[in-house]
Formats: sequence, structure tokens, C-alpha cells
Amino acid sequence: MAEVVELLSYPVKGCAGTPLHSAVLTPAGLAHDRSFMVTSEEGVFRTQRRDPLLASIRPEVSADGAKLVLYGPGAAPVAIEVDTAGPPRDVDLFGAPFRGIDQGDEVAAWLSEVLRAPSRLVRVPADHDRVTDGRTPGTSGYADSRAVHLLSRATLDRLNERLRESGAAPVPMERFRPNIVVDGWDAPHTEDRAHRIGIAGTELGYAKLAIRCAVVMVDQRTGARAGPEPLRTLATYRRAAGGGVAFGAKYAVLRPGGLSVGDEVRVTSWGGSEL
Repeated sequence: MAEVVELLSYPVKGCAGTPLHSAVLTPAGLAHDRSFMVTSEEGVFRTQRRDPLLASIRPEVSADGAKLVLYGPGAAPVAIEVDTAGPPRDVDLFGAPFRGIDQGDEVAAWLSEVLRAPSRLVRVPADHDRVTDGRTPGTSGYADSRAVHLLSRATLDRLNERLRESGAAPVPMERFRPNIVVDGWDAPHTEDRAHRIGIAGTELGYAKLAIRCAVVMVDQRTGARAGPEPLRTLATYRRAAGGGVAFGAKYAVLRPGGLSVGDEVRVTSWGGSEL
């Protein structure tokens, strides 16, 4: 039986994940996932591609989303009451215009110190109406693309076999920042073909392959760049037909609800791989 073995939410885009035993799956993904984003003073999003120290910041958001605490290296934690009603400002995510509610000067100063670059923190506004594309359209907060990123242990095991064969060290699952980790699929890359998935009372629809970037070369515990692996090895066998290197899959939420570690993962519709 395939089952959920890890659930992770990333409240602040680019920062450390929060392991969960149970979670609410909303139309935009796991509750609070990528609902906050760090930007430059001009509103351009910060990413581990340019600011790998984001990985060293650990957020904690209350269940109701009303409080946020950030922990970071060399700095005392900062806690804020989340502003959901302030005037939204323009922000830029991969060149696309969105809006965000600024969370104030205290947390901005804290982020600027930890990241060593002038920064602000914004939250998704209530009227955020982002529509994501892919085979199954949906919505998400400030995620790179789709609401849910799913990856199987079998897929990571195959990569680590290849890394060991080339004399490189294996990499942990956290390098790929998944929301849902599945175990029990015998074949690697089963998620490429699982086009409709049921977990407890929820349902996911396949949107696209997860195209990887330099973030997978960042040590997610220290925020240090640790390349060129695993991207170099992935490029030898996971070239996507549409360009880039694929590893894992992205899904839209078709039916929200609750899910937990240990829930059975049922594939109700299969399709061909886009690789």
C-alpha cells in the first residue's frame, strides 16, 4: 500500500519547511503554505536561487494564521501579529504582478539583518485570485507554480543510487522541498504518471512535472550552496521534453479536506509521462 510518510508546509516562500502530522488541504495547498513571501524593498521576491540563506530561517505560524514567529541564525526570534487587512502593495513573482500585505518594519529589519540585504515580508491578501496552469488548473499562494508538490521515496532512492555510483554523496528529501512524500510505490517516478490521486477525503489532479533549479544544490539546514550535485546527475537522465530537469510532480487541489501521515495514497487515474 502506498501511503503518506511526510507532510510539509512552507509558510514563508523560500524558508524552511514545517513538518506536520496532520494538515488541512485548501484549494491553494496545505494550510498556510507559501502564504508569506520575502521581497526586496522594491517588491521583487527573494529566492534561494539568489538568497540561499532563506533556507536557514525557520517559520512557525499559528493554526489560525494570526501569529508568525521567525527563527534564524545569529538573531533572536521575531514574533508578529499577522496583518491581513492592511493596504496591499505591488509585488513581483517571476515577473508576474501580484499583491501582498506588508507585515511591518520590525520583521523587515530582522530579515534584512539575517539575509544581509534590505528585505520586506508580505502576506497573500484575501482577494488573491491567482490561477495556475498545467494539465489541471488550480490556484496557489506564492508557490513557484502549483499548489502541491508530491515526491516519492522510490524516486529519491533511484537518484541516490546514481549519486553513489558516480562517487557522490546521497542527498536528503529536504533538498527538493516537497509538500507530500509518498512511500510504497515500487517504481521510481510513479508520480509522473499518477494523474488523479485520492488521499483520505481529498483529491489531487496532476498539473505538470516539477522542473528543478539551483535550489536543489542548497543545503536546507545551513543555507549554504553545496553544488553541483544533485543537479548534475539529474541532468544525465531526467531531461524533460519541454526543457529543464524534472524530478517529482506538481498537483492542483480538486477536493480539499484533511489528510495525515499514514493515509493511503490511491491513484484513481493514470496517464503517460511528459518526460
